[in-house]
Amino acid sequence: MPETAETRPGLHRSLSVWQAVGLSVALMAPSMAANINPQQTASAAGRAVPLAFLLSAIGVLLVAYGFVRLCQYHQHAGSVYAFVGSTLGPRAGVVSGIGLLGTYTFYAVVTCSAAGNLGTAFLTATGIWPNPPSWGPFVLAAIALAGSWLLAVVPARRGTGLLLIVEGVTITLILLITAVIVVRLVAGTAPDGRRFTLDVFTFTPDIGLSGVFLGAVFGFLSFAGFEAAATLGEETRDPKRNIPRAILGTALFGGAFFVVVTAVEMMAFGADATAFHDSPSLLGDLGTSYLGAWVGDVLSLGAAISAFGCCLACVVGGSRLLFALGRDARGGRGLGRVSAQGTPAVAATAVAGAAALIILVCAVFFGATAADTFAWSGSIGTLILLVIYLLTTIGSILLVFVRRRMRVPAWQLIFPVGALALLGYTVYVNVIPYPSAGPARWFPVVAAGVLLIALVAVLAAPAFARRAGERLAAAEGGA
Repeated sequence: MPETAETRPGLHRSLSVWQAVGLSVALMAPSMAANINPQQTASAAGRAVPLAFLLSAIGVLLVAYGFVRLCQYHQHAGSVYAFVGSTLGPRAGVVSGIGLLGTYTFYAVVTCSAAGNLGTAFLTATGIWPNPPSWGPFVLAAIALAGSWLLAVVPARRGTGLLLIVEGVTITLILLITAVIVVRLVAGTAPDGRRFTLDVFTFTPDIGLSGVFLGAVFGFLSFAGFEAAATLGEETRDPKRNIPRAILGTALFGGAFFVVVTAVEMMAFGADATAFHDSPSLLGDLGTSYLGAWVGDVLSLGAAISAFGCCLACVVGGSRLLFALGRDARGGRGLGRVSAQGTPAVAATAVAGAAALIILVCAVFFGATAADTFAWSGSIGTLILLVIYLLTTIGSILLVFVRRRMRVPAWQLIFPVGALALLGYTVYVNVIPYPSAGPARWFPVVAAGVLLIALVAVLAAPAFARRAGERLAAAEGGA
């Protein structure tokens, strides 16, 4: 019997819009990102960290337009694999799917490393582990990755719900502390005479606009995950309505949150750029400095838990992508198999195992610390993601404005075109001039290598691309 959308190995459609929002927010992990990502942006953008995050927010909102339109037309666990495959062709779709799978895998490394760093900072600050060895954060990173794998394989909705509650409480505390810091900055009672200033949205001549866009890579890293709800297109009730709402709502919230919080963080640290860059937990240090040590400790712990939740979301999102690719390659066998609990357990194990292997290779062969695996994997994963966003945006233009599959005003073309311009320039400044020193010279090579491997795999297995096209067409017909 020929395969249809109804007979394909499938997932259960049982999730609400809030559970879809939960995956996107968990993968974006605002409380973790606000604590540990701006330091990397500062190394390139200097004091203009908030400006870099503002540009990233604009770019993400423009990209979100394409995702919203595509999700209104397609509901597929493969996310960009289906979006690009149905618009630019199955080969491009498979390459995009493998690319986003690579991003989620590298981000699993990023987030479990962040959990290790933030958790170690909390244990050190509270005196529980006063002098951890250099490998100490890797122990906590391993625990975070193993826990993420377990929760991804065994559907524990209470456990994931608890993680989202902790994320929500930590975000609320961050916003309250941000408000207190703003009041003290405006009133002139901040430490060392620091004051409220909008200079943080300007860049110095030595940095230039290119430096701001270079730093924006970690801005995009902070927002990455806003589109994760798209991987739940086959598990969410009323997906044509709920998935777009989840994606757009997460992008809007993230934009406002990161721009405001990073601006206040930079003002609160004042001219001490070294302290800002070297802080193991920005809001933890500010909570201690502006309110009290216990506040800083609570924020550091909440950020560590947020990082764990983000790692879980990376494994979940990556497993759905790998499941969709495996299902189209081999039907309901191997990576395309669903467990008795209704989860893609084999795919989740493969994603978590790949993340563990990346950490092992970096630590053993390159002497990386947990801070290195965080920064390196973040840069590589984001470069891949920017290319995937470009392909997805082109696909949305073809679907909406060329093939006219949806009734949309022509003037809205400015949104995807703006996204192409912003994304293209961000990629350009990260490879031109090519970084010639330090680990950064390998980031574009590894990112391009992942996409090249995907391309070679597609060209070497034309039957897979043909089956993918047939099944994407069947899925579209069923939808």
